[in-house]
Amino acid sequence: MNRKTFSTLLLVAIFAIIAITGSAYTYYFQGNEIEENEKQLKDLKINAQNTEELEMQLTDLKLKVEEMDSILSLRKYVIPTKIAQSSFFQFVNDVSADFTENSHVNVEYISSGEQGSFSTHNYVLKGIAEFNDLFKLVYSIEQSKELKKITKGNLTNFVEVDKDEIPHYLVTYSLEAMVYYSDNDMFASANYAENKLEPNPLYNIFYPLIREEIPPNSEGLLDVQTAQLLALIPDGAYLADASGTTHLLWEGDKVYLGYLTKIDYTSNEVNFILNKGGVIENITLTLEQNDQEKDKKNTRK
Repeated sequence: MNRKTFSTLLLVAIFAIIAITGSAYTYYFQGNEIEENEKQLKDLKINAQNTEELEMQLTDLKLKVEEMDSILSLRKYVIPTKIAQSSFFQFVNDVSADFTENSHVNVEYISSGEQGSFSTHNYVLKGIAEFNDLFKLVYSIEQSKELKKITKGNLTNFVEVDKDEIPHYLVTYSLEAMVYYSDNDMFASANYAENKLEPNPLYNIFYPLIREEIPPNSEGLLDVQTAQLLALIPDGAYLADASGTTHLLWEGDKVYLGYLTKIDYTSNEVNFILNKGGVIENITLTLEQNDQEKDKKNTRK
């Protein structure tokens, strides 16, 4: 073997060793890493989308969110997330802003609790109130958009006499209330309007049907029991009381212990309804020149 042939064979052997070593390193030592990288590359190609398509998907999702929010807002009640304890104090202040001067309410935070899947803030409300003010407070708590419930209550009648010796029939009360909230927004709405919180007035069930006292005529109203019908004019009637003072009244005008309910021009009569401590009386006054015997007649119910 000459020298040239030997060199050629040596180079071929070196190339063969390098090729075998490189292939072994590539497919044996880096085989798993290459396979993993190829898999990641494949996933990236599958999920790769252009910006315009992503923006369209985002717009569709926002519309779905608004649609779901509008559906939630149409519910009578919603349960907010992470409501502050102080929000109920502000709620009660807003509701009681137009209460009468005889009505008062005090709110005390008691504790937090759990009610099924929801959390609650628990409060106690105490005070004295006119019956319809108390009814409005209870109605507002029960009917407010954010879910609240009264769980217990104690009511007692209370009579307060003012400086003019006029009695006011009030109610002392103690109520326990829960304000619901949730850790998620499945029952919450981002935009909603408060429910109607103005109830129609109710009859005061604590008002006594029969009372011993008759309020004084502090407003100087016509006392129908000693009055005399003098004349009828269109839509009105002239009457005189026991002292000779004349009064011009229309239907619906207030008199002592009652109201003028009707002016009858056919029979020349005026009708009144009086409340004498719970006893209701209908009184009719007639023009004297029309019929002396019909001067005054009382009908008691």
